[in-house]
Amino acid sequence: MGSPWKPFLLLFVISGLSDFARAVPARPISYAAVLRMKPDSSSSLLSSRSRPRQHHGGELVTPDWSAFSSHPLSALSLLSSPEDYRSEESEEFGPAFIQEPDDVIFPLDSDEKKVVMHCEARGNPLPTYRWYVNGTEVDSEADYRYSFVDGNLIITNASETTDYGKYQCKAENSFGTVLSRDALLQFAYLGAFSTKTRGGVSVREGQGVVLMCTPPPHSPEIIYSWVLNEFPSFVAEDSRRFISQDTGNLYISKVQPSDIGSYVCLVKNTVTNARVLSPPTPLTLKTDGVMGEYEPKIEVHFPTSVLVAKGLTVRLECFALGNPVPTITWRKINGNIPKKARLRKSQAVLEIPNIQLEDSGTYECKAENPRGGTAFKGHLQVYSESLPQWVRMINDTQMDSGEKLQWECKAIGRPRPTYRWLRNGLPLTSQSRFEIVNGELTVYKVQPTDSGMYQCVSENKYGTIYSNAELKILASAPVFVPNPVRVIATLGKDVSLDCKPRASPKPRIIWKRGDRRIQPNKRIMLLRNNTLKIVNSSRADEGNYVCRAENQLGSAEMTAILWVKEAMRVALSPSRVEVTVGESVVLSCKATHDTSLDVAFQWFFNQKPINFQHNGGHFEFIQTSSAVDLMIRSILLKHAGKYGCRAQTSADTVFAEAELLVRGPPGPPGVVIVEEITDTTATLSWTRGLDNHSPISTYNLQARSPYSLGWQTVKTDPDPVTGDMESAMAVELNPWVEYEFRVVASNAIGTGDPSAPSRGVRTKEAVPSVAPANVSGGNGRRHELVISWEPVSEEFQNGEGFGYIVAFRANGTRGWKEKMVTSADSTMYKYRDETFPPLTPFEVKVGVYNNKGDGPFSKVVIIHSAEGEPREPPTDVKAYSISSSEIRVTWKPPNPGPGKPRGYEVSYWKDVEQEEAGKKQQTVKNETSMVLMGLEGNSLYLITVKGFNSIGQGPASVAVTAKSRKAPPAQPPSKLLWIQEGNNVSLSWDPVKAKDNESDVIGYMVLLKQEGRGHNQVTRTINPSTMLSLPEGGTYIIEVRALSEGGEGAVSSQVRLVTSSGVRAKSNQCSVHSLPQSLTWTALLLVLLVPSASW
Repeated sequence: MGSPWKPFLLLFVISGLSDFARAVPARPISYAAVLRMKPDSSSSLLSSRSRPRQHHGGELVTPDWSAFSSHPLSALSLLSSPEDYRSEESEEFGPAFIQEPDDVIFPLDSDEKKVVMHCEARGNPLPTYRWYVNGTEVDSEADYRYSFVDGNLIITNASETTDYGKYQCKAENSFGTVLSRDALLQFAYLGAFSTKTRGGVSVREGQGVVLMCTPPPHSPEIIYSWVLNEFPSFVAEDSRRFISQDTGNLYISKVQPSDIGSYVCLVKNTVTNARVLSPPTPLTLKTDGVMGEYEPKIEVHFPTSVLVAKGLTVRLECFALGNPVPTITWRKINGNIPKKARLRKSQAVLEIPNIQLEDSGTYECKAENPRGGTAFKGHLQVYSESLPQWVRMINDTQMDSGEKLQWECKAIGRPRPTYRWLRNGLPLTSQSRFEIVNGELTVYKVQPTDSGMYQCVSENKYGTIYSNAELKILASAPVFVPNPVRVIATLGKDVSLDCKPRASPKPRIIWKRGDRRIQPNKRIMLLRNNTLKIVNSSRADEGNYVCRAENQLGSAEMTAILWVKEAMRVALSPSRVEVTVGESVVLSCKATHDTSLDVAFQWFFNQKPINFQHNGGHFEFIQTSSAVDLMIRSILLKHAGKYGCRAQTSADTVFAEAELLVRGPPGPPGVVIVEEITDTTATLSWTRGLDNHSPISTYNLQARSPYSLGWQTVKTDPDPVTGDMESAMAVELNPWVEYEFRVVASNAIGTGDPSAPSRGVRTKEAVPSVAPANVSGGNGRRHELVISWEPVSEEFQNGEGFGYIVAFRANGTRGWKEKMVTSADSTMYKYRDETFPPLTPFEVKVGVYNNKGDGPFSKVVIIHSAEGEPREPPTDVKAYSISSSEIRVTWKPPNPGPGKPRGYEVSYWKDVEQEEAGKKQQTVKNETSMVLMGLEGNSLYLITVKGFNSIGQGPASVAVTAKSRKAPPAQPPSKLLWIQEGNNVSLSWDPVKAKDNESDVIGYMVLLKQEGRGHNQVTRTINPSTMLSLPEGGTYIIEVRALSEGGEGAVSSQVRLVTSSGVRAKSNQCSVHSLPQSLTWTALLLVLLVPSASW
């Protein structure tokens, strides 16, 4: 829905326009004319003026309406001045194109069947149009297929034979004629393939083949693809198969049995997207043998000479037949293939986008296989020729009769463009007062008959562009706008009274005061531009001044009313003030001026107006009648500078300035330079930064390396670094580390921002100074000594060639064995010697070295060699059955000695099996018991135990035997009956009888659980009945199992009871579950005998 205020706004505008029409009856004007004000509507028709006009060529230039957009929306403001009445309808002008015809590619199979060539021009009077095709005017009366809608040409039932060509639009009105650019009309179509049956192609396996496409007539370009046997089974291109987009043919370098079939060429029009299929071409294999290997033969390649325009994408094809399949490679003779180039379709296509002049040269493609190779060369030439482009264009011009017109248009392009001129659509040549030199047109002593539309035409073989302009020769009596003029001057200062009538030809000017003509003197001067200048004005100069303008067409007068006022004085205080960062200050600006004049103030900071809306809340403007204050809050360093106050009246403008100094932390020091570098020191120098009005007291040197957490303060020499110094030495750096340095300055107010980082420098190498930490070891395999340590960080390696020296000796011996470990990342060394026994103590230390020498060793630690696998089996192994599926095994550790077990492995197998078929389980830690689960019931098992550690396994114990118990009864308790009296439930069931292969029943287990609760109540009984108590209201589930030495038997059917919370259940409730079919009548009789109540 539209906005509700729009109708009222429209009525307001129309009302204002109606008043205007009554007030100015001599100048008819439409509402549309006022609402479509021209940008240059304030300019006069009567004086020499130039204005920009649309120019056309490669694209349409959009008119600039920015001046119109600045007009207020009020209708009254639009009509405020008679000169503002100008509009496109009130000011007459020649035609100017808004839209010119563009090139068109029209699909012949289009359903629309109409071609529209667009043309539109603005002008007043409205332009009329004519169209030309190939230089001949289009006659819509002689050919019914042509029609005109506004400026557009519509062609019905267009055909290529009659309508192909270049079209041009001509727009004309009473002021002149302009021609549009040429537009080419082409037609897109795709014919059908010949229906003639294509012959089959028969080749040997391994032979190459070319299948011809022979495309139908088409326009413009088409895309080729091939289909094998049936659509849409497209042929995939690879190193063996290639479809040329130049020829459309399918190339198979080496035919395989999978290639046999019927091939169809499919072509697609790039404009209409229409597709057509060729008749099939059968491909068969000969049966007289397989083709042997042969050298490559290039079947498709780019031309020997390729000419392409700069900026386009070039596509070079190269594909060869051969057996084995050839490999295609590319190179540029005497140069490198551009990096932007791309190889596509298994390197059969070299594609170079955005080609430039430097990409010109000779390119070679080579096809190779084990049987040989062949190559093709072609020259690629890039040219930078292009359509002309305007550098300078002509503009609409208004001139007085008798003046000289000079127009110049200039375009660039390759080849160099030529120029010609048109006037009202007709060729213009040098004659009489007209002189044409390339793009320059000179007309001497212009006359009203020279008015009209002019076009400068620039062209080369790639196209034509136009620049259009209108020439108006003016003739009018003088007119003054505005009139009268009021001027306010300042006492004692100079004042100028302008006299600028609009007239053609130029008028004669005289100035009068009262009835007397003004005679120039030392204080009153008449300038060349007809301005009257009064020097050192006084009160006596006040009054009316009349400027009279006269030419052969008439005369007019303008009155200038002059007032002289006292000069204004402005005081800005304080004129200089110092503050500290974070403080606030108020600057006061007071003006003394003539009370009859209003004064306006504006604040400036460093000569630029202060924007009070976007200042972060730092500035506040406080104004009274003749004074204004500027408050600056929470001052920052950037607020230091000069603040100006400008006071302005209609007579005078005065500017006063004050300086604000801001004390704050120092600015960043200048560039930091590393003067000298050693292994542990760096001598730095820098330049002083701003002290921000508080002397620098100290400098802080900071460093950053790949190993530090950001910037860290470094120790210095001297310490501290005082504010008068500009160099110092950073000490206690790490050797062979890359550092960046920066400097931070401090003063009494605080610490400033740091300098920019220095360039990265590396300290020099030195012998390592840090030994490895946490040297330890142990474990390992028998006869091994394992030594481990924490690696030294790269930060402390101090140079290249870093490694470790591992030194060790058996405890009590004298000589050290040393082994070099060359990897800086190593953390372990293993030494193996068959001669030393397990758990031999060694003294061990680990040192460091690099290319500069050996560094320190770690402290000596005692490390034992590997203890070896366990030597003896566990003792006192026992096993006994705890259920039909479980046997518990216990043992004692072997006697103490080398090879202490870290865990145990239990092996078990049935007496009817081999040991190798048995199972094994290991303890989690060093436990001495284990329960074997998942065993078969009533079976005899053999069991052994052996210890193990990280070295290996020890010997197994002597096998012991244990027999698992019989399985628990498989039959669940049945015929469950219960009687519920209140919260008590009496439950009974038939006894379970075990079979011969099952364990005897020794009792029953009753499980009572409440739904939604995790707690269960278990009751054991030796009888087939029990009494249960329900703790509270809810839903309960009861299950019964038989108990035996073999474990728990099968579970009974569930009994589900429901009781209400806080209410005792009604007595004599009973239910029977899981009754056999033969006992149905017995159960029914029992239910009838026991009273029941509803649930």
